[in-house]
Amino acid sequence: MRTVNEVSKITGVSIRTLHHYDAIGLLKPTKVTNAGYRLYDDTALCRLQSILLFRELQFPLKGIKTILDNPNFEPSNALEQQIKLLELQYKHIEKLISFAREIQKKGAIKMDFNVFDKSIIEQYKQEVKAKWGKSEAYQEFIQREKNGQDFEKTEKKFMSLFSEIGMLRELPPSDKKVQEKICTLQRFITDNYYNCTNKILSNLGQMYVNDERFKKNIDSAGGEGTAEFTMQAIQIYCSAI
Repeated sequence: MRTVNEVSKITGVSIRTLHHYDAIGLLKPTKVTNAGYRLYDDTALCRLQSILLFRELQFPLKGIKTILDNPNFEPSNALEQQIKLLELQYKHIEKLISFAREIQKKGAIKMDFNVFDKSIIEQYKQEVKAKWGKSEAYQEFIQREKNGQDFEKTEKKFMSLFSEIGMLRELPPSDKKVQEKICTLQRFITDNYYNCTNKILSNLGQMYVNDERFKKNIDSAGGEGTAEFTMQAIQIYCSAI
């Protein structure tokens, strides 16, 4: 067991912060002595380590508590996701450094704001929150998985929808035929995965473009540019309803 002072010294977290984590239920001490001293065991320190990693990734304290309190939370899987997020941030910082050095070298302002885009990082963070958070959509997905739904078969049907959407790429994304396919896509997700609200569908549309895994699979199913086309059609669909 370690005292709050010892934990503060070995982790760099202030005593005040540890007291705050205790007060909000984020990190409760393993034991509190009769004299009121907080004591922490190795399990508590492991939780603190997870907290610090999520904080480094700029997750809010409330969100971290929701994630860590999830009965399905698996530290090893979460660590893999944290590593992925750190790698994305590392690449982002590398780009910013290169961008700044180029400006320094040329002595002029380079009008390129794409280097500041953090949409991929934010999207992956949303995936982590969806998996470990208590979102109704993810819980519904888990329940269907437990009920024995054949998601491999469902996945094939799902990708075939993108093949059909890809065949309409010559049309404007606002075309009636395209919009009908987006409606079919939304209904399919609701019927087979979770209740796909317009907000969820809109977020999925962004993910289809920003996440290279999705973009690659969707373009493979419907042809180059299908992911981007689907995203545009989804935004029109969601804004019209």
